Amino acid sequence: MARRAIRTERLIAVLGVAVIVLGALALWFITQGTGGGFTEEPASRRVLRQAREQLGRTAEVQLIEPGRGRVVCGYIAAGRGGGAIGFISRPNRMLLSEDPLNGEFSAMMDADCPNFPEPPPARIN
Repeated sequence: MARRAIRTERLIAVLGVAVIVLGALALWFITQGTGGGFTEEPASRRVLRQAREQLGRTAEVQLIEPGRGRVVCGYIAAGRGGGAIGFISRPNRMLLSEDPLNGEFSAMMDADCPNFPEPPPARIN
């Protein structure tokens, strides 16, 4: 019985077609709105999640201002009517004005949120 060998040219052609089909399939998934699972969390939801992780479940957002790129700046409070705490939120990190890295906070604020407003007055309930 003769052994059948796969010719190199045929193998390259089959693999090339497979790559094109997989690329087209990936492009179709991305354009259909599914994004392949790569959806970005809205800034407001991200800030609230990060604030509750750092300050507890009663944390509330008082002000959100867009910064440069995906950076968001603003003020949060530890609880209802609490004092305003400045923050800078990136997708993977939230830095608070109360943190010990005050120099880093100021530098990031100047670079990413140059028109950042003064904190709102504390509410009295």
